[in-house]
Amino acid sequence: TPRSGDLARQLGADPARNADLMGVSFLAQNPGKRSITLNLKAASGKHILKKLVQKADALVENFRPGVMERLNLGYETLRQENPRLVYCAISGFGQDGPLAKLPAYDQIVQGMSGVMSITGDADTAPYRVGYPMADTIGGMTAAFAIAAALANKAEDYGTFIDVSMLEAVIATMGWVVSNHLIAGQAPIANGNDNFTASPSGTFKTADGVMNIAANKQEQFETLCEVIGNPTLAQDSRFCDRKSRLTNRLCLTTELEAVFAAGPTLDWVQKLTARGVPAGPVWSVSEALAHPQIADRGLLQTHQIGDDTLRLVGIGAKLDGKAPHVKTPPPALGADTHDILKELGYNAAQIAELKDEGAI
Repeated sequence: TPRSGDLARQLGADPARNADLMGVSFLAQNPGKRSITLNLKAASGKHILKKLVQKADALVENFRPGVMERLNLGYETLRQENPRLVYCAISGFGQDGPLAKLPAYDQIVQGMSGVMSITGDADTAPYRVGYPMADTIGGMTAAFAIAAALANKAEDYGTFIDVSMLEAVIATMGWVVSNHLIAGQAPIANGNDNFTASPSGTFKTADGVMNIAANKQEQFETLCEVIGNPTLAQDSRFCDRKSRLTNRLCLTTELEAVFAAGPTLDWVQKLTARGVPAGPVWSVSEALAHPQIADRGLLQTHQIGDDTLRLVGIGAKLDGKAPHVKTPPPALGADTHDILKELGYNAAQIAELKDEGAI
């Protein structure tokens, strides 16, 4: 957005931060980055971008297809500045095809990918996934593709990467898509139930709900022992995987009648002690407060102005340590002058660029 930067700067639950163009959505995704503002319609703004490209390993953009070409900043133009440039274009539907020129946000891609059609249950679907998963998957797909291209940098040429958010999401749907392509099975909304196994889903307890994933025969038999009814595993309605899927509702009723006698955490402890996968259903705040998350370094502290904020890291450790990003998310244009100086511009030239509206 002109003079406002990434739209995420205006999004989040804190109106004051949104007004300052430091919205929570932006903060969540941008530690460790620098911010330069450029007017890409100005000749001098284009020149600065080209100078940046000369020193860059990769460039990422998510304009609609054709916008960068109209600005005379497309891949073929920029590779003249840096023949080894990895250029990644992220768009809703990819650079070609009948939908290529259409605008798309996460919500649109969730709907068109089929994800919403299988989220919820028969009475509630289609349902949107509760976070911007299409945006996230599109970004992760781009990161993997860029890493792969950079790993091939021994070759003296660049790479153009075309990421379609729609295709990226469909590619993660795995066996749902494959069941349709190979077995001709139309995916349906199953609520919290695993369509491949039973009992595998959420179950009511005395104080809430828990997840159980007794996907293997031996896990189901052990579950029956834990609840004090080992003969349930020999019941003709439940004795094998196919029978349990056919009679899922009956099995759920049988199990929930027992689970109603105790709280979630007691049942989880009993089941997991015997090797049956089970777990509570937490809220986001409960998940973040648990020692499994709190003690492993996922949440990292950043100083932003007068505020000390916690942000989420990458969810992986390297050699036993959680990588820590040293710098906080930047204010819009916070690094413009420093970056221009690194490119060789002096104070007078920077002032002139500002007067021209290039920065």
